[in-house]
Parts: sequence; C-alpha cells; structure tokens
Amino acid sequence: MVTYSIEELHELLKNKKIDIHEYYEELMKEAEVQQERLNAFVTITKDEAMKNLDEFDENDLLSGIPYVLKDNYNTKGIKTTASSRMLEDYVPVYNAFAVDQLSKHGVHLVGKASMDELAMGGTNKSALTGPVYNPWDVRRIAGGSSGGSAALVASGLVPFATGSDTGDSIRKPAGYCGIVGFKPSWGRISRYGVIPYASSLDHMGMFTRNVRDAAIVLEAMAGRDDRDMTSSFKEVPHYIEHLTSDIKNVKIGVLRSVSDEIRNEEIKENFEMVVNIFKKLGATVEDVTMDKTLLRTILPSYTIIANSEATSNHSCLDGIRYGNRQEGETPDDVMINSRTNGFGAHIKRRFILGNLALATENQEKMFRKAQKVRRIIVEELNKIYDDYDIILTPNCGSVAPLVDEANDDRLSDEYLILENHLALGNFAGTPSLTLPSGFVDGMPIAVNVMGRLFEEQTVLNTAYALEEELGLKNQFKREG
Repeated sequence: MVTYSIEELHELLKNKKIDIHEYYEELMKEAEVQQERLNAFVTITKDEAMKNLDEFDENDLLSGIPYVLKDNYNTKGIKTTASSRMLEDYVPVYNAFAVDQLSKHGVHLVGKASMDELAMGGTNKSALTGPVYNPWDVRRIAGGSSGGSAALVASGLVPFATGSDTGDSIRKPAGYCGIVGFKPSWGRISRYGVIPYASSLDHMGMFTRNVRDAAIVLEAMAGRDDRDMTSSFKEVPHYIEHLTSDIKNVKIGVLRSVSDEIRNEEIKENFEMVVNIFKKLGATVEDVTMDKTLLRTILPSYTIIANSEATSNHSCLDGIRYGNRQEGETPDDVMINSRTNGFGAHIKRRFILGNLALATENQEKMFRKAQKVRRIIVEELNKIYDDYDIILTPNCGSVAPLVDEANDDRLSDEYLILENHLALGNFAGTPSLTLPSGFVDGMPIAVNVMGRLFEEQTVLNTAYALEEELGLKNQFKREG
C-alpha cells in the first residue's frame, strides 16, 4: 500500500486519482497487518473509518484523511481505555474537544492507539495490551507514553495521530520512530475530554511525517474551549500559510548544558551537523547554558508534581464512580479491591508516591518544594528566551532501546539531564517540536526545537528550514 502525506493524499482525492472507497478498504487491511507487527492498536475502528466517505470536501486539506487517536482521548460510543485494566470497558458518552475539532474537517478515525497505562511511563511497556514495537526494528520500543500513535505514523499507515505529552511523551517516541512530534503551548489545545495525567503539565499534540502536516493538524486541533479554563483565548494563527524556511532573523541558543552530556559519538556529530546547518541558513546561533545542579532537579521535581497531580486526578477511579468494579462487603472493600485489581504495579507505586507528597505533614517539604524548584527552573529558562527565539537540544542520547532493556532507573547526568530535559517544555508550557536528524545503526535519531510561549510559528519555521536541508521528511518503515 502506498503511503502519503496529508497534502499528497488530499491532492489525489481531489483530482480523483484514487478511489476513496478502495483506498479505505486497503487501508483497513493494512491496519490489521501493522497490528500483527507492532501491537500498536487498542481498538481498530473500521466502521468509523468507512463512514461518510462520499462527503469529501476538496477545499479542506484534512477532509478524507485517515488518522489515529491516542486511547486517552474520549470518543463517544467508542471504547477509551487509556490502556488500563481499570478502564478496559469504558465507553464515553462525549468526545474530547480535540476530537470534535478534527471531526469538523471530515477526518476518518482508523483506531485508538496503545499507550503506557494512564499515560504514566516512557516505554509503552505498561499497556494492558502489551508492549508496542518500533517499526524500524521490532525488537525495540517505540517509546512512551504515546508509543502506539508514534509507531502507526512511522509505519506509514496514517499521515497523523494525536498524542499527549506530560514530560516528553510525544517528543521522545517521535525521536525513536523517526517522525515529527509536536506539543504546542500549554492551553493552545484544550485538554477537555482527555483522560489526564498531571493537569499543570499535560499538553495535547500530534505526530506527523513532516513539518507542514504538523502545521495543518495543529491549526485544526487548536482553539478556545470554555470547558477548559486553561484554554487560551489567543486567536489561532494560519500556521501553514505563514510557514517559511527563511530563518535569517531567528536567534537560536544551543543548550550546551544538555548537549555536552551526549556520550554516543555519532549522535554528537549529528547534533553538531545540525548546529552548522542552522548557521549556514543564516540564523544567529550561539551557545547558552543552564546550571547543571538545577537541571538535575528536573526529574525529581517532575516526579513529585506529576504523581501528586495524578493521585488527585485519578481518585475517582475507585470502582464506584468510575472504573471496573470488584465486589466487596463494604464500599471501602469495593474501592480497595477495584484499585488493587485495576491498576498495574507501576501505577500503584506512582500513586503511593503522590499520596506521600500530598500528605499534610509532607506537603511543604515535598510537593510545595517541587513547585518552587519548578518555578526557579522556568525563571532560568526565560532568561535564555530574553535573548533567543529558539532553544536547540538533542532529543535524547541514544536510539530506541531494546524491549527487554528499556528502563528508567539511572542516576548519571547522561540520564538525569540528557534523557529528561524535554520536561523543560512542560514546566514552562512552551512549544516544543522533535524532528528526525539522521540515523545511527539503522535507527532514527532526532533533535528538539523549543520556542517561547505561543510562538508556535517560529518553532515550525525553524524545524521546517532544517527539514528542508536534511531531506528526512515523509519517512516511514513498513517492513520488519
């Protein structure tokens, strides 16, 4: 089956070069093939995908386009599990805001993608349906928590998929899978109807195989939503119309406190190549630093804040109000039995930590202290933005790990700083885009471009200029 970008497929449908009914019949067969290979779906929604195929709008770039939703986006009448046993039978009665936004454009839902349970994780190994595999090498992880979405876009099945990003859950898997992953500013896309992880850190976003498609999808998903009090009132720009590779007026700060921690020589050389490309393109490119002691606090501060907020957000999953109910003699027994049976060990540990940090006697020395450290980190980051439009970093320090080797239990600066720095964009709520920059041992590697609050256009333009030079757009890997 031939793979297309959004704009390519739109042109083919518009000019009747392909029959939309035949295309979707073939697409749904390919979805089953990719599920066998990647284990990336929770639910394949053939009936939804085949609906209203004759209502193609040639004036809307997204009309007729197939896509995938991460399985924490509520879909009316379609199972939404967040890859958790607690929600394995949950069928929402309403759509997430972003789902309705996309539906206005006539997109077609192919399925709901696997994720780390309740979006808590970075490997996609904690999903109720099992690990998701990387299209470039099925012995390796796709990354998490949005691994299913990343894998399906990287397989060439669909031009785009949605994700959510609390620490790096769009951008890390995008890097591992050789595609574009973009989380815009906090508040740019409403969180209404998306099963949360940590409300002050959660961002909605997308995966695509090129920057232009990311601009198209962002414009469709964004907008003010009165049901989300944190949703921005700022007008949504026409990102695709203003997309340009002319970045001569852009000032880029290369965050050496992160890139200096790269140990893999090929990844280091690739990153320096990217730095030199930006210089060649005429951007102002200079080295910047942040205090490494402060950068080492990103992970512990994130861990406390995220898991404390998750504990609060998911207190309703008790088997009485929401979630699969287990029997018990008393309401307390029902809740204990339901939560014991409904959550994986990984989630239970996070809830224990969150409850510990929120306990009255611990709030000041744990939760409040983490919030203060977060504020200090953001203040230091904003000092860089006083002088620079873009902060450039490597996406991470390695290719996607093997499934049996993937874990997050390290204490070196290479791990604490290099593998966790993307959470800076969640702490500050700033737009952050990962795009492929090359290959090491046949596996994709990537860089990250982060901009000021609500300056998504600058981030997109900077990434677009780099993508044009590297020629790594529209990549996919279908064969194992």
